[in-house]
Amino acid sequence: MTADADSATQPFVTQASGLSPSLTCLFSVTCALAVANVYFAQPLLDSMAQSLGVDSSMIGFVVTATQVGYAMGLLFIVPLGDLLNRKGLILTQVLLSAIALAGVGAAQQWLTLLGAMIVVGLLAVMVQVLVAYAAVLATPSQRGQAVGTVTSGIVLGILLARFTSGLIADLAGWRAVYFVSSGLMLTLAAVFWKVLPPAVTPRSRYTYPALIRSLFTLFMTEPVLRIRGLLALLVFAAFSVLWTSMVLPLSAPPLSLSHTAIGLFGLAGVAGALAARRSGRWADQGMGQRVTGISLAILTLSWLPIAFAQTSLIALVCGVVLLDFAVQAVHVTNQSFVFTARPDAQSRMVGAYMCFYSVGSALGAAAATQVYALWGWIAVSLLGASISATALALWFFTWRFSMIDQGFARNLGIGQHALITKAIPNSSERNDRP
Repeated sequence: MTADADSATQPFVTQASGLSPSLTCLFSVTCALAVANVYFAQPLLDSMAQSLGVDSSMIGFVVTATQVGYAMGLLFIVPLGDLLNRKGLILTQVLLSAIALAGVGAAQQWLTLLGAMIVVGLLAVMVQVLVAYAAVLATPSQRGQAVGTVTSGIVLGILLARFTSGLIADLAGWRAVYFVSSGLMLTLAAVFWKVLPPAVTPRSRYTYPALIRSLFTLFMTEPVLRIRGLLALLVFAAFSVLWTSMVLPLSAPPLSLSHTAIGLFGLAGVAGALAARRSGRWADQGMGQRVTGISLAILTLSWLPIAFAQTSLIALVCGVVLLDFAVQAVHVTNQSFVFTARPDAQSRMVGAYMCFYSVGSALGAAAATQVYALWGWIAVSLLGASISATALALWFFTWRFSMIDQGFARNLGIGQHALITKAIPNSSERNDRP
């Protein structure tokens, strides 16, 4: 960070911690409000299908469209955090999000709704710009904790989205959810303009086309990104399988729960927010691999109580708690590994990583509603459990191979530090790489 950047953020950055509690809180709240836009639709899918005359087996594509837009934003907008002034970039996204959300609320045709949802997802990637910004401002020793704290705001935003969208929909219909959100985004833009500290434009030798090309280069050259990205794809596919399809059996007879009641199930996932904070600290302490393995095992087991959702709501709550805890623990640990791998390209690294997240979420949403329509809730649970077990197997084999490599290096007298240095070049070497 330049001296100008240090002075610009001085009220929010402390010498001891690198990132002050004030700025961390601001980022967390902003992420919560922004990410809610992506998840508002999940408790509302049944109402959307009835309002627009869409078959229930197709309504899951509302979530898929949002995630497609999110993936596009990760590829083409998030990397701009390494090139443009972050404050201006975030403000622009907030204002355009307000327009897109109003478009969703006003949509009368199925294709119009899908198009507006793609734009909503495209602009919601301001969350990742903020996460990368937090990682830049934090000191290396507290980067995991800072990312975990900001990510806990994202988790709370997801929970808020499910509950508030269900409550507002019961009071005023599903369209009101998006009109209210549009107004909140306009308010958020005003708060940003007044409160967000001035940001110095990053000094980059890249043009925008070169920046995008370098993003794809990261996929090919960074093994940490590929492994952690594949884990994210599988984990969030399982996550999306649950939250996209759960509304269908809960809103159907004999349960016939209201939107508000379905949204309340999201509050059971508050364990995910706790996992986000704790797993960031564990990653800082060198326990990232252990946390990943344990969390993936919990994720796989969580589908057993979830399978009894139609007969026991208590079992469903227990499964949701376990699943959200596991998903967020893996997510934060993944980001800690990814940020450490390339400190000089954190916006691009998080954008590349989150592409896997978005693809997984989109595929999980599309598959879940199709499987439910064909074979019912037990089949959905088996699908989620299979995806989770695949993620656990992937972690185990990649972990075992890394342990074998370290043992081979020790036998040659290389030492672990030299092995890591070889796998992850230092910053001076990286600066010469695209």
